[in-house]
Amino acid sequence: MQITLENRIALVTGASKGIGLACARVFAEAGARVVMVSRSMANLESACAELNADGLKVQAMAADLSDAAQAQALAARVEKEVGPVDLLLNSAGAARRFAPDELSADAFHQGMDAKYFSTIHLLEPVVRAMAARGRGAVVNVIGQGGRVGSPMHIPGGSANAALMLATVAYARAFAAKGIRVNGINPGLTRTGRVEEGLAVSARASGRSRDEVLADELARIPMGRMGEPQEVARVALFLLSDAASYVSGAIIPMDGCTASVI
Repeated sequence: MQITLENRIALVTGASKGIGLACARVFAEAGARVVMVSRSMANLESACAELNADGLKVQAMAADLSDAAQAQALAARVEKEVGPVDLLLNSAGAARRFAPDELSADAFHQGMDAKYFSTIHLLEPVVRAMAARGRGAVVNVIGQGGRVGSPMHIPGGSANAALMLATVAYARAFAAKGIRVNGINPGLTRTGRVEEGLAVSARASGRSRDEVLADELARIPMGRMGEPQEVARVALFLLSDAASYVSGAIIPMDGCTASVI
């Protein structure tokens, strides 16, 4: 089966690195007109140069999506300068990890601002515009930490759990308007964020980074961490017409670690 996003405008957040960058690449390869978003224009320019070198044409716009006004302005700018958004991939924001004795109200606000609101602030105006046109698809990259309580990821896990609920609720609320909304829950995935989590766990346990990583990998039945491009390929399917009757789904991608239903 050949999956194509030809003639679709795809807005990808968190696109300067990691899973977001992998999604931008895969969508562009599938024929989409990709707009890449991140807080740092310098990081975006570097990511765009990487894709351009491989013959992929993409556009970049910088915005801090934890700021509702900037998210609204971005949605309006893309609509005006590029065109109506057909596909939205939310991968912006990462809640920092805190050991239990490092927790505070500020830690919980950081988690919600960085992950939950960085998604919701853009999701809301884009979905409204999609609904007015009667078509559109959204994938929120969330995190398996919203399903499994980890002492090292309480604020971030809470934000992920809230975002899972919002994802399936938006799917139901806008299904009759022709909008599909799905989520992906990556587990341990080879991105820069992994190192931050390993450092926190190592600090809290008094073990080395390599010892912590070995323990993490030992808990994964598939015996390895995921790759960003693996998440991107699932996102491609969910945003494409091949998944035309899939909405309100949360897809786990954790190497069969949690095995939850």
